This record gives sequence, structure tokens and C-alpha cells, in this order.
Amino acid sequence: MSDLDKQTQVSDSPIIRLWQRIPVLIRAIVSGVFVTFVGVGAWLLCLAVIPAPWSAVVMGGILWLYWKYFSGSWWPRSTAEARSQNFRAVKLSPAVWKWSLAGTFLFVVILQSATVLTFRLIEFPAEASADYGLDALPVWVAWITIIMASLVAGVCEEIGFRGYIQVPLEERYGPVVGITIVSIMFTVFHLNQAWAQPVLFQVFAISVLFGILAFASGSLIPSIVGHTIMDIFNFAFWWTNLAGDFEWLTIAVTGIDPLFVTAVLTFVVSLALLFWVTRKLMALRLHR
Repeated sequence: MSDLDKQTQVSDSPIIRLWQRIPVLIRAIVSGVFVTFVGVGAWLLCLAVIPAPWSAVVMGGILWLYWKYFSGSWWPRSTAEARSQNFRAVKLSPAVWKWSLAGTFLFVVILQSATVLTFRLIEFPAEASADYGLDALPVWVAWITIIMASLVAGVCEEIGFRGYIQVPLEERYGPVVGITIVSIMFTVFHLNQAWAQPVLFQVFAISVLFGILAFASGSLIPSIVGHTIMDIFNFAFWWTNLAGDFEWLTIAVTGIDPLFVTAVLTFVVSLALLFWVTRKLMALRLHR
């Protein structure tokens, strides 16, 4: 039997036909959540059964296999094209790489300035500095764990949400609806995190920016890089004592001070520059 015959036989199976009858919205959400949980679940299992830093070493190998498979490699070949498409596995030109990395940098600046603004407007929640068990580890082991945890979140959540959910929804409903639905799902996905509950709008906005960056660049790489850097900052500063505590008072107590004004200007300018970079990326994508 030829490869084409095998692929046709697989695609004609009752299970595949039943799956294809399910609305695109449901298929995309189920697929994306499953893809995300496969990676995140593997990391949680590694942490549970393998002591640090070896859990990070093992997860590095698992993450490589995860990346290869969900980007379209290996069996079954009948799903390889769909996996590649959902991964946004396209070769980027040097110009797209340049502007994508600029967008990633601006995103990180936007996020950090927005976080400062948020907690100058509302009191910093004590649960945001929850004990994640890193203080008991040697500093170098804690940093390895932080980096791997951030990489797992960046890779798995971006492939699952901005890839396997957003790509089919973009094709079916357009980018605005696709990004909005993904951002709602992304916010719901983080509801169990105590730190996220006071800043749900910020979580939603982060997802929107990631979605725009992925759509404009045609690649998951910029959002994966941005997400990973974001979480390294968050784990290292906001959620642990490795880099200090957030000790600034709200402006209700201090009044508008130079730090607050600087954060506002940084946020506004960086956001404007990000949308300018996005327009550049869209123009490059249209001429690709």
C-alpha cells in the first residue's frame, strides 16, 4: 500500500470523519488545551518525581520532542501538514526576524511598565509573592528551575493558544475574532492562579498582544520568546524573593511621583511603537 493510500485510509476513518464534523471552534479549543496540557503536565510530572536541577535537564529533552512533534515531524504523516500549519511553521525573512524581535522587546517593556502601573494604582497582593519552594534551593538551581518553568510556559502555551487554537479560528472567523476568543480562553486558563485574579484585564491584554504579534509575524517564535522572558521576570521578581519585593506604595498614598510618570510614559510610547512595528510586520507579510 502506498503512502498516499495509507493517508487516505486514515483520513477516511470513522473517528477522523466524526472529528471533522465537530464545529471548528470546539475542535480548536480542545486541540489547543490538550497540546498545552501535554507540555505543562510533563513539566509538573518531572518536578514531582525528579529532583532539581535534573528535572529541568529531563524536561529539556521532552521539550525538544514536544517542539518537533507539534511542529509537524514524525508519524502520523496524515496530520503532519495540519500540525505544521497550526505551529505557523514558516521560514521568516531577515527583515521579519528583525521587526519580530523588536516587537518582542517592546512587549517585555510594555508588560513590565504596565505591571508597575497596576500596582501603583492598586495595592500589590500578598499572594503574588507566594512561596514556590525556590528559597530552599541553591540560587543557581533556583535560576535553572525558573528558566525551565518559563520556557515550558512560553513554548507550550504559545503553541497551544496562539498556534493550535488561534490559527484555525483565524482561518474560520478572521484574526479579530480569533485573537479575542483565544484571549478569553487564555484568561480562563489562568483563573486558578492566585496572582492573576487581581489583574485579569492585564492577562487578557497580554494575550491580545501575543496574538497580534503571532498573526502579524506569521510565526510563534516572537511570542514564545516574549512569553519566556516575561515569565522569567515574573518568577524571579514578582513571585519569589530572589530579586527583591515590590515595596512601592500606591499613588493614593504617595501622590503622582516621578516613578509613576516614567512608567506611564514608558508604557504609552512602547505601546505606540509596538503597533507601528506590527504594521511593518503586516506589510512584510503581505509581500512575502
